[in-house]
Amino acid sequence: MLDKTSRAPGRKSRRRVVPRDALPVTPPLSLLPITGLPLFHPGDPLVEPLAAALQPIPDINPRDILVVAHKIISRTRGYLADLQTISPGPEAVALARRIGKDPRKVEVILRESRSVVKAEWIEGQTTGVLICEHLSGHVCANAGVDESNSVDKDLLVLLPRDPDAEARRLRAELAEAIGFPLPVLISDTFGRPWRRGLVNVAVGCAGLEPLIDLRGTPDLAGRPLTASIQAAADELAAAAGLLMRKTNRVPAVLIRGFPFRTGASLDSDGAVTLVRPKSEDLFR
Repeated sequence: MLDKTSRAPGRKSRRRVVPRDALPVTPPLSLLPITGLPLFHPGDPLVEPLAAALQPIPDINPRDILVVAHKIISRTRGYLADLQTISPGPEAVALARRIGKDPRKVEVILRESRSVVKAEWIEGQTTGVLICEHLSGHVCANAGVDESNSVDKDLLVLLPRDPDAEARRLRAELAEAIGFPLPVLISDTFGRPWRRGLVNVAVGCAGLEPLIDLRGTPDLAGRPLTASIQAAADELAAAAGLLMRKTNRVPAVLIRGFPFRTGASLDSDGAVTLVRPKSEDLFR
């Protein structure tokens, strides 16, 4: 009888396994929390405190990647809504009654949405779930409208209307302050279909390929990959999220050691390219 590692005499193996010493060396990845940043309020400067917080990091260079929580951008650049100024319309009132949410908040969510994807009451939860397509194209709960960590209980923090544009702006302004450009990812915390728990994803991206197409690259057995497209920006944002968390005062993380291509054309490929088009979406 043949064991699992042997083969019949004269029979050729169909797999060509790449020798271990021929594999590329994977560099270590480092995540550095950016500490010492203030609790940002509406109208506060963003670039100056961020540049000052980056200064003590040794050997910071253009190959480092900056991941920033969208909330500090939204707060400082005015992506906010005051519930005291919101008058809900009939659609918001009806939807709020259906899912048990504040109708004023639902009104804000509708204003920030292209469409409502799903509105359901889930047994055992205090309120229902409202999944929307945000104006930027990202699909998420409440169109990214959030009150957690808000400095005012009536102040809602909104997702930027164009997070990729905000990433490009921050990259350019920060380059002037520190002398060179860093790739910038803007992250937010999203739930995931079919899986429990929240994960940071990239909603804005500048200076970095959000998707790395590995199709055609040989795998370890020599077979060409046919469907492998790596969501690098999301993976980097998720890694940074381990240090950020909602209970930490770490709204920015520097990632060091991730290899990426450079080039001015990369700014045209923002995080919006991570969103699956409706024509490819089996569930919308």
